[in-house]
Amino acid sequence: MHADPRVAVVIPSYRVTRHVLDVIARIGKECQLIFVVDDACPDGSGQYVLNHCKDPRVRVVRNPKNLGVGGAVMTGYRAALAEGAEILVKIDGDGQMPPELLGRFIRPILDGQADYTKGNRFYDLSMVRSMPKIRLLGNAGLSFMSKASSGYWDIFDPTNGYTAIHARVAAHLPYGRISERYFFESDLLFRLNTLRAVVIDIPMVARYRDEVSNLRISRILGDFLFGHLRNFGKRLFYNYFLRDMSAASMQLLFGLLLVAGGVGYGAFKWLIQDGAPATAGTVMLAALPIILGLQMLLAFLMWDMQSVPRLPIGSRLPPDPDSLDVDAGDRA
Repeated sequence: MHADPRVAVVIPSYRVTRHVLDVIARIGKECQLIFVVDDACPDGSGQYVLNHCKDPRVRVVRNPKNLGVGGAVMTGYRAALAEGAEILVKIDGDGQMPPELLGRFIRPILDGQADYTKGNRFYDLSMVRSMPKIRLLGNAGLSFMSKASSGYWDIFDPTNGYTAIHARVAAHLPYGRISERYFFESDLLFRLNTLRAVVIDIPMVARYRDEVSNLRISRILGDFLFGHLRNFGKRLFYNYFLRDMSAASMQLLFGLLLVAGGVGYGAFKWLIQDGAPATAGTVMLAALPIILGLQMLLAFLMWDMQSVPRLPIGSRLPPDPDSLDVDAGDRA
C-alpha cells in the first residue's frame, strides 16, 4: 500500500435523506471516493444526493431491489474495488457515526496493524449512559454470542457498523454467502476469522438524535440466534478439524463425548431405577466423565481465546482472489 492510499467511503442509503448530506459534507480529505448506495429507498435517497450534492468524490450506486444493509454495503464494496480503492470505510447515513473519526479507523490498516477495524461504543463508560437501554442490553448479549461464533474474543460491540477494511481482504470475502440483512456485521466477523484477518476495536461515541431505526428486535432475534449457532459450529469444524488438527481438537472432541456419555449414563440409570437410591459407584460413573469432560472443554476454551489472529494478512494477499493459485510472478 503506497503512501497516499485511495480511501473509499461506502454509505448505505435507506430513508436517510434528512442526514446524508451532512454526513457527506463532514467526510474529510483522507477520503478520495464516496459511494452512496441507494438500496431501493422509497424516499429516493440516491436521486436526492445527485440533486443536492456537488462533491466530486460522490458516486451514487443503485440496487434494483432492497437487499438490506449488508447487501447495500457489499454493493458499495464491489463498486469501490472496481475503482481501485485500497481501504474501504463504511459509515451509516443517519448521522450516528461521526465522519471526523475516519482517520482513526484507517490508521491501523495503513500501519500494518490490522486488516479490519470497527467501532466500539463501550470504551468510555461515562458515555454509555447516552445509549438507549434496549440497545445497551441487546449489545451485551449479542457481543458474547458474536465472540463465540466469530472467534474474536478480544472485541466488543459486534453490531457496530462503523468499519474499515483492507481492500485485498475485502476482495477475498465470499460475498454470495454473507448475510445481507441486520446479521451482516456479525456474519462478516465470522468470515474474516476464516481468512485469519486481524480485527481491532476503535473507541468511539455514538450519537442518538432524531434518526428512525428500521430494526425490530422481535423480528430479528431468531435469525441472530440461529446465525450465531450456525457460525459457531462452522468455525469449530473449519479451524479445528478441517484446516488443522491440534491438542485443542482432541480436547473439544473428547470433552463433548465425555460430557454426553456421563449425562446419558446418569439419565439412563435414573430412568430404570424408578426412584431407588443410586449407589456411590453409579453416581461416580455418571459424574466423573462429566467432570473430566468439562475440564477438557474449559481447556479448549482457553486455547480458543488465545488463538485470535494476530498477524495481518492484507499485505500478503493477492489483489485478485483468482490469482491465489498462480501469482503474476509465477506466470512470468
